[in-house]
Amino acid sequence: MTVRDYRDEFTGTRVVVTGAAGIFGTWIAEAFAAAGADLLLTDARAEPLAALAKRLGARHLAADLADPDGLRTLGDAVAGTWEAPDVLVNNAGLYPRTPLATTGPDTVRRVLDVNVVALFELSRRAVDAMLAAGVPGRIVNISSGAAVRPGASGSVYAASKAAVETLTRSMALEVARYGIRINTVQPGFAPGSEVSALTEEHIRGMRNRIPLGRTSGPYDAPAAVLWLASDDTSFVTGTTVAVDGGRTAGDYTPPPLALPEEDGR
Repeated sequence: MTVRDYRDEFTGTRVVVTGAAGIFGTWIAEAFAAAGADLLLTDARAEPLAALAKRLGARHLAADLADPDGLRTLGDAVAGTWEAPDVLVNNAGLYPRTPLATTGPDTVRRVLDVNVVALFELSRRAVDAMLAAGVPGRIVNISSGAAVRPGASGSVYAASKAAVETLTRSMALEVARYGIRINTVQPGFAPGSEVSALTEEHIRGMRNRIPLGRTSGPYDAPAAVLWLASDDTSFVTGTTVAVDGGRTAGDYTPPPLALPEEDGR
């Protein structure tokens, strides 16, 4: 299975991917690189970011998006590298799994700074540059099923992703008249997508709750991101695409194994 070949469409396309050193960021960056895009990758983790950029032949900049100076530096770097980006993928995000009793205001602020404030500010600056350059750009924001189906010990993360989806719709309405499109992708559960190690029992339990019966792979979310960034979706804006195997469609319990039909004897 591979991402559909968008090579002719993305060759020379200027693409910024935040949170590029994470599992989904890496998969998205790899998909754009394979399609010929000109990439600027960013992440707070300098070493894995540099290794990824070297492997893909991409520009990179280590920046902590919770730090106003880091956010400004990245915005300036985008403007200094290109007149305007064609595509911005706001993938960076923090997911602290902490209960209410141990979640302090510093944690809340940091999650909102990265997941919401940085996304808004980078989108704002990208739109300004697109308008100045007359570029009908595309922004793809990465959300989560937690925006619509929050779990325990992740209230701040869920709230931040709900904010991402509301921002997406509102910003899309505002810039639609200029031909700029803004959409959201909700990736499904992928083993290794969390900073902490996941047990096989946890992975198996999550897989059992996915109607299509498997976890997210390296081509699932990137295929949706490239699709939304392509001309194939020139009439799509302000929407959210869930690439989660049906996880957010509703409650799901694996059906019992089918029994062979009686033969009538």
